[in-house]
Amino acid sequence: MRTFTAIVERDADTHLYVGYVPGFPGAHSQGETLDELQTNLQEVIEMLLEDQQIVFSTEFIGTQQIAGLFHSS
Repeated sequence: MRTFTAIVERDADTHLYVGYVPGFPGAHSQGETLDELQTNLQEVIEMLLEDQQIVFSTEFIGTQQIAGLFHSS
């Protein structure tokens, strides 16, 4: 069993959860719930791994929070 890490965001316009796997071309999906998003991402990943010989050029390491006094235009 392989494990992939997905980045998950919530779209402000559609209110859908949107997820993608960094460094994995085509591995992205959306869902109305986090469970639906996870199922959809699993299906996409399985499809991509069956159809192609994926070469990963990057490795997901983690996330960082960046704090500062940022100015918006």
